[in-house]
Amino acid sequence: MGSAVAVVTDSTAYLPPGLAERHGLTVVPLQIAVGGTTRDEDDITTAEAAQALREWQPVTTSRPAPERFADVYRAIAGSGAREIVSVHLSAAMSGTVEAARLAAGDAPVPVTVVDSGTIGMGLGFAALSAAATALSDGTAEQVAEAASRRAALTRSLIYVDTLEHLRRGGRIGAAANLLGSALMVKPLLDIREGRLAPLEKVRTSARALARLEELAVTEAGDRRVDLGVQHLAAASRAESLAARLRERVPDIADVYVGEVGPVIGAHVGPGMLGVVVAPQ
Repeated sequence: MGSAVAVVTDSTAYLPPGLAERHGLTVVPLQIAVGGTTRDEDDITTAEAAQALREWQPVTTSRPAPERFADVYRAIAGSGAREIVSVHLSAAMSGTVEAARLAAGDAPVPVTVVDSGTIGMGLGFAALSAAATALSDGTAEQVAEAASRRAALTRSLIYVDTLEHLRRGGRIGAAANLLGSALMVKPLLDIREGRLAPLEKVRTSARALARLEELAVTEAGDRRVDLGVQHLAAASRAESLAARLRERVPDIADVYVGEVGPVIGAHVGPGMLGVVVAPQ
């Protein structure tokens, strides 16, 4: 164990391969059911989930059981950690925080559960900040504060081809008022108060993607930022957007480009493109 405080997050952080391991993060998977078969998120490929969504097969998601967290916390404590900070996706979107808190009550070491209020690389950057603080011998309180601060500073901007997957998954929230004109617009969303919320309505996908880029550049401003460009079955769009952002954002520390996993994918659908702007 690299520090007295261990950091746990969940699979919806969608950290690039190897990054969690390098930072000493433990990742607990959410679950997804495709066609009635339930598996851990990391046991199903995004391509499988995207194909099921295109065919409008039933795709549902679920939180980890409290027992799953309890096993993880016991194993971490057995490895020598004296405290644990567990950083997870928005409690307004999932019962994952609740499950972690239930398990924390019986853990052999103190566990602080942090509701990041976000998802995807917004959660990922918060978990990485927590891990960096832990590796610098921060206290559990300092580690939790690092996660909360980074999450609060971070902005997630999201383009979806259709709101139908969000509607079916019950995650549409305040974006429901876009449904009436969903066939005529391409919606841009962000995350506010832990939920997906409507940001703008744009008439074509080309205009929506251009607007997404502009919003990301404006959000970054002249601050030093990390960027996450995430997609579902839209790799070329994501790489092109990342390249343009590298040219236009003046002070970038790191840019991570990757595909979201099946849990988010089940709700946003193929074609989704998102930018996470995370000031340092």
